Amino acid sequence: MTARFESGLDADRRRAELEALFSGDVAVDVLVIGGGITGAGIALDAAARGLKVVLVEKRDLAFGTSRWSSKLVHGGLRYLASGQVSIARESAIERGILMTRTAPHLIRALPQVIPLHSSVSRLDEAVIRAGLRFGDLLRGSAGTPSTVLPSARRTSPQEVSAAAPTVRLETLRGGAQSWDGQLVDDARLVVAVARTAAGHGASILTGVGAYDVDRTTATLRDEETGASARVRAKIVINAAGVWAGEVDPRISLRPSRGTHLVFDRSTFGGMSCSLTVPVPGERNRFVFALPAPLGRVYVGLTDEITDGSIPDVPLATEPEIDFLLGVLATAFEPAPTRADVIGTFAGLRPLLNSGDGPTADMSRRHAVIDDGDGPIGIVGGKLTTYRLMAQHAVDAGVAAANLTAGPCRTAALPLVGAAAPSVLAAVAAPDTLVRRYGTEARLIQRLAITIPGGSAPVADGIDVIVAELAFSVGYEGARSVEDLLDRRTRIGLVAADRERALPVAERILSEYGIGLP
Repeated sequence: MTARFESGLDADRRRAELEALFSGDVAVDVLVIGGGITGAGIALDAAARGLKVVLVEKRDLAFGTSRWSSKLVHGGLRYLASGQVSIARESAIERGILMTRTAPHLIRALPQVIPLHSSVSRLDEAVIRAGLRFGDLLRGSAGTPSTVLPSARRTSPQEVSAAAPTVRLETLRGGAQSWDGQLVDDARLVVAVARTAAGHGASILTGVGAYDVDRTTATLRDEETGASARVRAKIVINAAGVWAGEVDPRISLRPSRGTHLVFDRSTFGGMSCSLTVPVPGERNRFVFALPAPLGRVYVGLTDEITDGSIPDVPLATEPEIDFLLGVLATAFEPAPTRADVIGTFAGLRPLLNSGDGPTADMSRRHAVIDDGDGPIGIVGGKLTTYRLMAQHAVDAGVAAANLTAGPCRTAALPLVGAAAPSVLAAVAAPDTLVRRYGTEARLIQRLAITIPGGSAPVADGIDVIVAELAFSVGYEGARSVEDLLDRRTRIGLVAADRERALPVAERILSEYGIGLP
């Protein structure tokens, strides 16, 4: 299959590339450690410049922070409030690249409404509207047309209520509306970037840990079999996110936890916009209620310092849940309760340690760390600017190892499945498939014909079909039930849905793990 589908990731390709690497048959230019959005972006950038790239990830693509975001590709308005104008501009530029060139199939424009209740003073409203106007200027300067992201405007109480039916109407005098980008899913973006890198010749090896890492070598271990080898590269780049300090102890991070709640969309009356709720008593902090796939709404997020060892899966705390519910109560009627919460998720931001103080006030600017001795490190940043982070990391690696490489190409390089809106609209497949896979929805459709019940949902009321799981195993590197339900799809965010989909995931892994058509 791999020979006919160069971006495909399957068990056969993994086995062959790992054997070649361990036998010393591969001359590696860049060894990337970490399979989150930053590591995948680095692998794509370096491979597209003509370098031989190997990416190793101890667990799975998007295992860590990259799957726990708010799923927004945002233009950086939140950074304006703290005076981080350059970061806001970077975000606006990268958002435009994603929405118009590299991943228009995975992102849609989402209206974001700040309800203007009496708790928002006229002065605060003026400040909010000035910030939204500045956001429009950033969008324009970034070259993103208003046909992609419309201009901000003030809306009436009736318009706010139509988009968010359970918003509290008492004292509501309207809304401040802007537009941003929303990913169909952050983990799907990581997989698309990694597969695009594979299509350019990168080896994407999940289930492979890196140990005793230095500037040019690392001991790589197949976590499935225990086989290991000392592998040499011309340069090693540490993109392990919140685990970067475990790869290179000289890196000191101060992670902060961002928690989200998951609701059924009916709790919010089928809202069609993101409602941005001001945190009482704070001018520059908000809680978001975001409509999400699979009939859900995500509410977040928090910013809490996290000390101690880094957990594989961070957990929401009861105080965070109470905080988010408390903010929702100021804007919705009836207010969602603890009983309405059907799931939670939390992620850790890999912030560079800059001393004491609230992590909410720390810069989200990324940092490339290179002292000329150990591996090059890349930390900080955010999902929206992953491409720029990768460019800076590869630039540093090329300079450090004196590599012969072409210029960065990723600003104009479409990811797998990407196409213009007119092309996507003509794809003969259900809209849910096109939104998740772009033009590759056709592959899902063809695969569904070859698998018994391939077009059926994995469980009643879940709009993921059986063929999608098979595609994930045969083309997207999924190797376990967790890969399928927790990352290639987000069924697992709701425990009851996960339980219902589990038998189908197990069957697909056993029956269609090798040699998919």
